[in-house]
Amino acid sequence: MIRGLLSWVKAHPYSLWVLYYIPYLICFILLEHFSEPRFIIHCPLDDMIPFCEYFIIPYLTWFPLMFLSLLYFLLKDKETFIDLCFFMFTGMSISLFIYLILPNGLDLRVDIASNNIFAWMVRMIQSVDDPTNICPSIHVASTLAIMMAVLRYRKFRHPLIAKGTVSLAAIGIILSTMFLKQHSFVDVAAGIALSLIMYVVTYHTGWKKLFQRTPLRILVS
Repeated sequence: MIRGLLSWVKAHPYSLWVLYYIPYLICFILLEHFSEPRFIIHCPLDDMIPFCEYFIIPYLTWFPLMFLSLLYFLLKDKETFIDLCFFMFTGMSISLFIYLILPNGLDLRVDIASNNIFAWMVRMIQSVDDPTNICPSIHVASTLAIMMAVLRYRKFRHPLIAKGTVSLAAIGIILSTMFLKQHSFVDVAAGIALSLIMYVVTYHTGWKKLFQRTPLRILVS
C-alpha cells in the first residue's frame, strides 16, 4: 500500500502541496504557545452579535470542507487543485506572518449557560483553541478560497447543487465564527480582504512562472 502511494505521488508530484500542513501546524502551535497578544481586536458590531451555541455545527464543517475539497480536486482536476493550494496556503502563511509581527487576540467569549450537546462542543473547542492569533481569520480566508475555487469550477455533474451547497456551507462557517465569539467582525473583514487579494494574485497573475524558476517547479508541473 505504501509503495503504491509513493508511486502515485511520484506520478503526481503536485500532490506534495498537502505537506504544507506540517510546517503550518508547527508554526501555528508555536505561536499559540509563545506569542503574547499585544492587540485586542474589538468593534461595536461585535457587541450586537449574540452568542449562539448552535453555530458550532457550521463551524465544525470547516474541517471536512477543507479535507474533502482538497481531496476532490486532487483526484479530479490538477490545475484547480494547484490554484486552490496556492490560494489557501499563501493566505495562511500571510496570516501567520501577521500574527508574528502583530500578535493579536480576542476578549469576546461569554459564559455559556446552556448544558446541551452544542454548548459542550463549544466548550471543547474553546479549551483547545485559545482566543489568540485571530486577525485575519484563517477560518474565513481558507473557507472563501474553497468557495471561490468551487464557483470557478465548470466540470461538476450537478453544478447548481455542488456550488450551492458549498456556498451555503461557507456562509454558515463565516457567520459561525462571530456567533460563537471565536472571531471579531474585524477578523472576518480582514479575512475577506485577504481572500480578495489572493483571488486576484491566484487567478490573474503569472505566479506559476515564478515557481517554474525554482526547485518548487514540481508543484506546478
